[in-house]
Amino acid sequence: MITEENREQMPAEEDMGQLLDQMGEMKSARRGDIVEGVVMRADSSDGLFVNIGQKSEAHVPVNEMRTVETDDISTLAGASITAIVVRPESGDNPAILSVDRAVGEKGWQTLQKTMESGEVIEGKIAGFNRGGSIVEVEGVQGFVPMSQLVSVPRERFRLYQEEASSLSAEEQQSIQEAQSAEIGRSIQMKVLEVNRSRNRAIFSERQAVQESRDALKAQLIAELSEGEVRMGRVTGISSFGAFVDIGGADGLIHISELSWSMVNSPEEVVSVGQEVDVYVLRVDAENMKIALSLRRLQPEPWETIQDRHNIGDVVDATVTKLTNFGAFARVEDSIEGLIHISELSARMINHPREVVREGDDVRVKILRIEPERRRLGLSLKQADDGNYF
Repeated sequence: MITEENREQMPAEEDMGQLLDQMGEMKSARRGDIVEGVVMRADSSDGLFVNIGQKSEAHVPVNEMRTVETDDISTLAGASITAIVVRPESGDNPAILSVDRAVGEKGWQTLQKTMESGEVIEGKIAGFNRGGSIVEVEGVQGFVPMSQLVSVPRERFRLYQEEASSLSAEEQQSIQEAQSAEIGRSIQMKVLEVNRSRNRAIFSERQAVQESRDALKAQLIAELSEGEVRMGRVTGISSFGAFVDIGGADGLIHISELSWSMVNSPEEVVSVGQEVDVYVLRVDAENMKIALSLRRLQPEPWETIQDRHNIGDVVDATVTKLTNFGAFARVEDSIEGLIHISELSARMINHPREVVREGDDVRVKILRIEPERRRLGLSLKQADDGNYF
């Protein structure tokens, strides 16, 4: 292919012979071979005549050099070009070359090598159809299925997925304008399939983005330390917790780490898009996982219980569990105490079920507070001014 750069570097006429000598002998060119050569003559009506080391100068017809960017073909004399052999040399007939087809063929070769190496390649969005996006990559037109697109909203495909009559003129125009804005935009992709015989090239933006995120996550994990605090943004919510992006990689706040209080659903605490400070709980470099916590940034309720309660206070509680020796009751979301069987009733009982059941709301008196042992002693019989059971 001829560019402004190699045209500026064309040798002077007296150096032409030396340049040709440096090219050395070339093997016999066959149909489909991509060859390098030097333009010996250039004419706007006849095209280019190129030395590729054959007996005769090869010929590039005008209709096979449309991709050559120049206002004056005669200035191409002395330029180095890349072309594909359309018809090999035979007898007195020179080889016929195509600069235009070489651009595509080199592109196919590049795609094949890129797929084999697993590297990421850049392409430009050229259009849309029902199934995805048409892209231009290395002179080859390929396809990115909708499922493999990340940066293009699915709204862009409504014109193909619905009957046009079901959309208002304003909606159709809006989608068309949005599609037009996407055309020409560059995206990073992985090559999924290359089939030259079928003229088929399939790409994935999703895999390229995931690979980039994995690399970023690996770097982040190497830098993270357990116990540090990071700013993050909530990117997703599930039944078991919330995912937070802390700088290009997501960590998980398990539902049990969202709050010291009881949490039935993560939506009670966070929402998608919310910015939060998170505590780095664990870093698993082997499995590429980051465990985060919100509650560790707040004082543990047991540490501050004496700021809220005193011995002798009568408080509301909910019975959570019955045992042979008493009943456990929750006085705060994360704090439970024990009502010993002897403190359930003034009368003799054989089992707590004779007085309370799980789920009962009761009033209890605080008898003991032991924060360091996470223990709270409660009494049901002393909570009601001597009105014993």
